[in-house]
Formats: sequence, C-alpha cells, structure tokens
Amino acid sequence: MTLQADPSRRGSWLSASFVFVTLATFLYFTALGSLLPTLPRYVKRELGGGGLQVGIAVGAFAVSAALLRPWAGRLGDRRGRRVLVVGGSTTVAVSVLGYTVASSLVVLVLLRLLTGIGEAGLWVGAATAVQDMAPDDRRGEAASYYSVALYSGLALGPAIGEHLSQTSFHAEWFFASACALLAALFGLRTPVGPRYSHRPGRPLLHPSALGPGLVLGLGLVPFVGFATFLPLYGDQVGLHSVGSVLFVYAVLVLAVRIVGARLPDRLGYRRASTIALIAVGSGAVVVGAWKSVTAVWAAAVMIAIGMSLLFPALFSATVQDAPEEERSHAVGTFSLFFDLANGIGPFVLGAVVSATSERGAFLASAVVAAFGLWFVRRRRL
Repeated sequence: MTLQADPSRRGSWLSASFVFVTLATFLYFTALGSLLPTLPRYVKRELGGGGLQVGIAVGAFAVSAALLRPWAGRLGDRRGRRVLVVGGSTTVAVSVLGYTVASSLVVLVLLRLLTGIGEAGLWVGAATAVQDMAPDDRRGEAASYYSVALYSGLALGPAIGEHLSQTSFHAEWFFASACALLAALFGLRTPVGPRYSHRPGRPLLHPSALGPGLVLGLGLVPFVGFATFLPLYGDQVGLHSVGSVLFVYAVLVLAVRIVGARLPDRLGYRRASTIALIAVGSGAVVVGAWKSVTAVWAAAVMIAIGMSLLFPALFSATVQDAPEEERSHAVGTFSLFFDLANGIGPFVLGAVVSATSERGAFLASAVVAAFGLWFVRRRRL
C-alpha cells in the first residue's frame, strides 16, 4: 500500500517513514563519501597503482551497479522497496569490511564489484520509496529534500575518511562498513510500497528514463573526474585537505537544495538541466585550465551549483512520466546512468590522466558536459 498523504496539505507527506528512509540514505552516503579521498590514495600508496588503476578501482563498483539497476527496479516493483534498502545496505557493509584484506588490485576490484551490487539495491529502493510518499506536484521538492541526506553524507564522509586514514586505512574501512550496517537497520522502517505482478514483454530499460538518464550521466562526468582525481591533483597544487573541498562542495549543494527546493519544479527539467550543465562544465574548464588552489575552490563552487539542480529536475521528470506500477523500473533505469558515469567515467578519464595529466582529464570531462548540453537543447527528451 502506498503511503501518500493529501497533496493539498503542505508538508503532510514528511512522515516518520520519510525520516527513516533519509536517515538510511545519510548513513550510506557517509560511508560512500568517506571512501572518496581514501580509496585513490590507498590504490596509489599501498597497491602501487597509477591513474588508470585508480580509475578502475574507483569505478568498478559502478559497473556491477549499472548491470543490476534494471533488475533491482523490477524487484522493487514486485517485492517492495524495503528489501532493496535493507539488502543493499547489508551487502555494502560486508563488501567494504572486506577491503581490510584487499592486498592486491584484483581483490579490491572484486570487492568493489560486490559493493556495486549493494549500491544498486539501496539507491533504487530508497529513492523510489521517497517518490511513493510524495504528491505528484511535489516530486522535485521531495527529491531535493531526500538528496539533502545524500549530500549531508557526502559532506561529512570525506573529512571523516581522510582523518581516519591518517591512522590507518583499516580504520576507515571499519567506519564505512559500520555506517552501511546502521543504514540497513534504519532501512527496516522503509515502507514496502505498492507491489505488482510481473508483466511479460516488459523491456529491460524503461523508455521514460532513457533521455533524462543520458543527460544525468553526461552531466555527472565533471563531478566524477573532480572527485576521483582531486586527491592526487591536490598534492601537486599544494591543497592541504581534499576533504575540506568536498565538504564545502556538499554544503553548497545542501544550501541550494534546501533554500531552492521548489526550483526544479518551477524551472522544469529543460531549463534546470541547462543551467546545471553550463555550471559543471565551466567548473571543469576552470580547474583544468588554471593550475592553482584557487581554481580548485572555484570549480567546487561551480560544480556544486550545477549538481544541486541536475538530479532533482531529471529524476522528478522520469518518475512523473512513468506509470505507478513501473516506478521502481523507471528509477532503476534512470540510476543506471548514474552508475555508467561513475563506472566508465573514472576508467576513461584515468586513461586521459595516464596519457596527459589530471588537468587533461578535467578538460575532457567539460567536453562531455557540453555534449549533454547540446542534447538537452537540440533534442526532445
């Protein structure tokens, strides 16, 4: 049964169930965020890897997540959202704990693939549950508020992970695993949501999510490149704390999402995504063309502005166009492009780093965002 209040009553859909889902999301993304500055350094310092190896290790989890997202969406429509949140969080907790025995790149990549399986379940389940609880005309707002938990975790996680890794990388892996396990416990309060029987002949990828998902994936690449290679590039320009940059980035996203929660609904996905793509692309150009700490901070601000608008607008457009009985399916397809950006992006940009430099990878990511902008302006999604 769908938990949805009367849409005429402002804020009535912000229930205890919504709070528990967002708490689970916060804890999960705190775990994920704590890995952002630590995993690249672990690959370089402990496993002796270069730019390409860093890209493979960072992006591996997104490969398995991308492959399983559509199946996770179907499972959510048939079995409910809770099983995805709890099962996904638990899988992430177990896999990250396994990083403590990852003494080679091969072992680490295999564990990252397992992390991706959990990622596929948790994200689809939690994001769909939130949309189940939101009125039709408030879906962008619901996505904005939900993403506050996501970016709060990404704000706190990097600083905590960077601090813990100064003691040992194992301390960081234990912390991230514990956060994911707590996310599973909070996830037990996730509403099951509507459940529907399997419909034969249903395509693996939901058509309503393909256009918005493609734009999301292209727009994410500058952030993926920035987050993946900043820990290595920061050492070259004298940046003392990567965690601080990612913290400010996430706080800015939070500020825009909270203060401008209704902006995605008011602007519409086309205008909102246009502004977002210009912002993230400009940030990538700045950090790629100007070698300085100031450029890093300026890029963080620009990318934050873009990312604060891109996801809510495109996500709400996807859900709005999908039938209720196919909602998890659409969310699974949409989030597939999130994984493609996080899986293919680090690998391709890592190859660019190996051939040129981190700055070359930042500029290449700006070209990808420009293609996304062309797609939005020239095509009807």
